[in-house]
Amino acid sequence: MSSTLILGIIVAYFCILILISFLTSKKGESTDSFFLANRSSPWYVVAFGMIGTSLSGVTFISVPGMVENAQFSYLQLILGNMLGYFVVALVLMPLYYRLNLVSIYTYLEQRFGYWSYKTGAGFFLLSRTLGAALRLYLVTGVLQLAVFDNLGVPFEVTVVITIGLIWVYTFRGGMKTIIWTDTFQTLAMLICVGISIITISQDLNLSFNGMVNTISESRFSQVFFWDVKDPRYFFKQFFSGFFIAIVMVGLDQDMMQKNLSCKNLKEAQKNMFSFTVIILFVNILFLSLGALLYLYAEAKGVTLPTKGDDVFPFLALNYFSAFMAIVFILGITAITYASADSALTALTTSFCVDFLDFKNRPETERIRLKNWVHLGFSVIMAVVIIIFKIVNDESVVQAVFKVAGYTYGPLLGLYSFGVFTNRPVRDNVVPLICVLAPILTYIISLNSVDWFWGYEFGFEVLILNGFLTFMGLYSVSRKKTEFVDVTESY
Repeated sequence: MSSTLILGIIVAYFCILILISFLTSKKGESTDSFFLANRSSPWYVVAFGMIGTSLSGVTFISVPGMVENAQFSYLQLILGNMLGYFVVALVLMPLYYRLNLVSIYTYLEQRFGYWSYKTGAGFFLLSRTLGAALRLYLVTGVLQLAVFDNLGVPFEVTVVITIGLIWVYTFRGGMKTIIWTDTFQTLAMLICVGISIITISQDLNLSFNGMVNTISESRFSQVFFWDVKDPRYFFKQFFSGFFIAIVMVGLDQDMMQKNLSCKNLKEAQKNMFSFTVIILFVNILFLSLGALLYLYAEAKGVTLPTKGDDVFPFLALNYFSAFMAIVFILGITAITYASADSALTALTTSFCVDFLDFKNRPETERIRLKNWVHLGFSVIMAVVIIIFKIVNDESVVQAVFKVAGYTYGPLLGLYSFGVFTNRPVRDNVVPLICVLAPILTYIISLNSVDWFWGYEFGFEVLILNGFLTFMGLYSVSRKKTEFVDVTESY
């Protein structure tokens, strides 16, 4: 397939995103519009757009690719996610709306103090920068393979182009634009997944019922695993998914910024409950796609790459039709940019609000600083992607969750201690505790097989990290003389 044709399609796709940006934003709009879309986003549009934001290119490539070794065990983690989303909707979102927050980390200042606030915001900036860069690395690598290698363009230039396109359609409208571009990109992604499943099923001469039966009877379809030493063990996956959902949605400025752009708490909760149901079915689609990819390879005698992340790109670009190659490129582009564009906006929001004291600056200065911060994080993300290209040697989905386990753990500990206790802490010691907890978590994880009778940590390092942070905070806290319900007191 012609690299020039693929490039033309990608350019046309981004022209649509730029058009959406033009239609949804106005020159000189306030920073309130950039940060929270003037709190006027329709909840059903937010719910649909959040699907693409939460999944990213990791789901599009890595989840189908893990089916060979992990079967459908990923659904155990998704079931835990669903319970976590209910906690976010019923516990955290009421707190954020009651406090009328722009950045969710200002809660930490009110609850604990200045240093706790800066520590929480700092860990988010680290977490989201690394996470968004990992996701963009994935799609950039695919575009490099499909287009830019053939045109003689170096990987570094591809990265700059990728980040530059995001900057172009987000720098002016911010969240007001993101809500609608994410909706368009989620729709494009789901259409591409549907077309992929239908096309592969037709190649295998399977009707809809035949496809369902073939997948359910295949060796890939096992969902539940009960061996405690197995990395796919149910409770390990379920509780990891539960806490991952809380930290990567409820304690993440990127995801919560969309929820806070809704008109009120009731509409934001409608958004979250709808999203919770839809996300289960979307992940089932991706796992089914993975099973079909491996069944197709077996039926056609295709030798697949050993790395699961390479399976879908390999088949789409080398064995499927030219039309399917276009579908694949559009799908991965849509889902990855839906995640990355909102991440860039959230990073800009957090740094401006949490570190530049925006509330005490005039609007003209706020707009100028916001633009520079937005550009700065674009450059930082490009540098991180290039570094990750040099050092990465494992599945991207594993890498993303490993990063989350170590960087979101302190946020989990801070918020759980703040919401579920009323004890004040020594604020100036909090940064030290939040740095030591991930280090201790890493040491324990590294030696767990020897120390805990063969038990090996996976995604649940997040739970251990949060627990160590919680206990560290408890050790530097004191009992309050009278009970205070923190969800009512601020």
